[in-house]
Amino acid sequence: MENHICFISVKTPATRFISDVLFAFIMVLRYFGIRVTDLDKSYRFYTQLLHLKKVASGTMYHGGKYILLEDPRSHQKLELNWYPKDSPYASEYKQGEELDHIGFKVADPESMYRKLTKAGAKSALTPKDRNGVKDTYFVEDPDGIWLEFF
Repeated sequence: MENHICFISVKTPATRFISDVLFAFIMVLRYFGIRVTDLDKSYRFYTQLLHLKKVASGTMYHGGKYILLEDPRSHQKLELNWYPKDSPYASEYKQGEELDHIGFKVADPESMYRKLTKAGAKSALTPKDRNGVKDTYFVEDPDGIWLEFF
């Protein structure tokens, strides 16, 4: 059986409902990002002790570094994020505030962003913002945790 996705461009109450239902099926929780104070130490902990595997790593445009890890059994992902002091995302490290953001893969990040902000979610970062990332939108949940839609 083939799967087909139809995108509806006419906005009526019925098509908005269908769009909301489609988002429920298209959106996928992809990973959690945590802030770390020592990237190498955290990398060794998660790979040597918890047996997560490195799937990607890199340097962000503002100088921050990340390592994306994956559990080989569940395929859940954990992103380790380290930010230098001059990064716009750097903040004083306080225990209990390690969760950096939660990433969701969606069919249309901009539409999801508009839907959530219209419903009252606070905008955190858009591609048009000074430190924005192309095709990536962030909103805050009720407790201020950043949710990424890409």
